[in-house]
Amino acid sequence: MKTTITIVCILVVLSGIVLAVLSHPAFGVWRHVSKERIQASPNYRDGMFRNQELTPQFTGDTTSTRGTLWRFLTDKDTLRVPSEPIHAVKTDLKSLPTDSDWLVWFGHSSYLFCLGGKRYLVDPVLKPEWPATLMMKAFAGTDIYRPDDLPNIDVLIITHEHWDHMEYATLRDIRDRVQHVICPLGIADYLRYWGYKDEQITEMDWYEVVESQKSKVESRITCLPSRHFSNRLLGKRNQTLWASFMVEAGGRKVYIGGDGGYDKRFAEIYERFGSVDLALLENGQYNANWKYIHTTPEDLEKVILDLQAKQVFTVHHDKYALSVHPWYEPDRVAHDIATKNNINLLDAPIGTVVNY
Repeated sequence: MKTTITIVCILVVLSGIVLAVLSHPAFGVWRHVSKERIQASPNYRDGMFRNQELTPQFTGDTTSTRGTLWRFLTDKDTLRVPSEPIHAVKTDLKSLPTDSDWLVWFGHSSYLFCLGGKRYLVDPVLKPEWPATLMMKAFAGTDIYRPDDLPNIDVLIITHEHWDHMEYATLRDIRDRVQHVICPLGIADYLRYWGYKDEQITEMDWYEVVESQKSKVESRITCLPSRHFSNRLLGKRNQTLWASFMVEAGGRKVYIGGDGGYDKRFAEIYERFGSVDLALLENGQYNANWKYIHTTPEDLEKVILDLQAKQVFTVHHDKYALSVHPWYEPDRVAHDIATKNNINLLDAPIGTVVNY
């Protein structure tokens, strides 16, 4: 009897701990205010968002979430993490001019760029705070920017809800300095829960367009497909949309690729928009076991050639070990592809101002 009572007490305590953890605002909301609009989307079928092509989440010899996670946690390959701090540059972001086009990368998929006189911030993850720190640890030397370092933001763009792209602590701290947020369907519910106002947010489905004439230079943002998935932690998958974006202003175009595996969309984007001035493309955290939802080295070359971008900058690397490949491999892969195909690859340390 005493043993049974002890077990029950332990289970009650553990359940309380789990509930306390999951009640943290970083996990977001469990219901969607945007439910009607989500269900009306042509990309939402049979209870979830779908990719344009059939996309198994796991492939290869490990076809379950549990098996993939176990392999990731038990892999002891020391090459996943650099042995020395990565070189990074601390730039005074608030002093950068808005009369020229530039890019500053913060590592992984976070970056700030200027186009047509506006500052665009993409997928900012700049404040290591629990519970995100349970899942991601930045490489030494890379974690040098904080939300307070950012200037006022004209447009914040979020590509999807995953922790390495949508961080509660950063979004909380910059909320009052963001004029406008662009995000895929379902993401607005997180933002409202975190204190953003309805008038700040534009929630978009694939191929929807938002235009702005509030500045001297007209701007246009198109929400475009990606080939990925969504799930913050628990619950049903694919209840929010994932996306890429095309930003146009002043006769120039910047493509924000987001996360996603290779498919026909890159060729279709070229047909629709022509050659873009800058393409920011995923390159890192790939693995044969999830080759359809992330860009593999074999497919990165196809992506670049399909897009025919004038300049390419690759992201999703050099800050976190979220797969098992050597940490330096994505950079090497990008350089090899650029050399082979005469691609104008923009490559610079974290924090460097890159004019494009």
